[in-house]
Amino acid sequence: MKSLILFAVFCALYANASDSKRNIILRGSCANSQLQFAGGAGRVAFMGGSITQMNGYRPMVMAWLQTRFPKTKFEFINAGISSTCSTTGAFRLRSEVLAKGRVDLLFIEFAVNDDQDAAHARRDCIRGLEGIIRQARAAQPNMDIVVTHFVNPGMLAQLRAGKVPLAIAAHETVLKRYNVSTIFLAREVADRIDAGTLTWKEFGGTHPKPPGNAIAAAMIGQLLDSAWAKKLDKKPVAHVVPAKPLDEASYFDGQFLSPAASVNAAWTWHVPDWKKIPGSFRSNPFGGMKLLTSTEPGKEVTVKFTGRALGAYVLAGPDAGVLEVSLDGGEWARVDLYHRHSRGLHYPRTVMFAADLKAGEHTARIRLSKKSNPASKGAAARILQFTVN
Repeated sequence: MKSLILFAVFCALYANASDSKRNIILRGSCANSQLQFAGGAGRVAFMGGSITQMNGYRPMVMAWLQTRFPKTKFEFINAGISSTCSTTGAFRLRSEVLAKGRVDLLFIEFAVNDDQDAAHARRDCIRGLEGIIRQARAAQPNMDIVVTHFVNPGMLAQLRAGKVPLAIAAHETVLKRYNVSTIFLAREVADRIDAGTLTWKEFGGTHPKPPGNAIAAAMIGQLLDSAWAKKLDKKPVAHVVPAKPLDEASYFDGQFLSPAASVNAAWTWHVPDWKKIPGSFRSNPFGGMKLLTSTEPGKEVTVKFTGRALGAYVLAGPDAGVLEVSLDGGEWARVDLYHRHSRGLHYPRTVMFAADLKAGEHTARIRLSKKSNPASKGAAARILQFTVN
């Protein structure tokens, strides 16, 4: 029932969707997903942060696809996790999307989280999104991809001043390189506000209300309608992947490495008793998950891995500490787990220990520092997964 109500809102606003080509940017082809859906079955994945995880644009697009292909049996994957950025996405993709089987259409949104949560530099925005797209296309060349740029107040102010926010500009560099379509929702909102046809309050803010999500869904519908207006192909055509990446260190070989093999007396592999640990905890999706945990400064854990990058996907709460990491016997480097949102929340984030190593086998020694962030109330490390590229 809820999806039908959302879809009704979507339909009501569809007629007001943008006709501007500058904000609905069709690149390449989406014919492979159309062919698959017309055949009676399809798998569609959505990857992003809280904007994707919430009941927003995602269920509206799901309802639109089901209406567009009423006889098709769809499987929808919600790979949205609140607070996570494109870096985390590049490491999550393999287990949370690609492992589900053939994906015909992938929707991605990470502009807001790369901007406000991770505060990424341009390099990190590129490494994360290129990591997702290049990895997806290498694994499944027929996969169609659409990226939507959502918006927060700071990004909106930049757009209204004629500037493109750093995260969006970096992502667009990747999308042009890989010929991936863009829904430039952020600029559409700025355009409508400047034209006096929309207010930020009506849109609903960083986490849009139904009218704002309906604008996004309508723009996606327009893009796909345009892409699917051509005669249906008889067989899928693989998307071309550039011979060289934009950044050789992008996370296109990204994957998780379970911490289970690293346990010892001081670093335990267990489900924390969250009720006894200060700070709020998101049971969706972290409830019941085991974490590699330590609260003893100076006690080491060893990680052996093959690749050129190592990091950790962590839950960083009010007591988050500082890790000290030594790679291949090198100097100890400090990595602060505490985030500005850790004060009252066990905040999911990925921290990279090293991203430009020589490809091959490596050994990392990790320990908790005796000195934590001044804002932290303890010295704890809680690692969901190690991240390896």
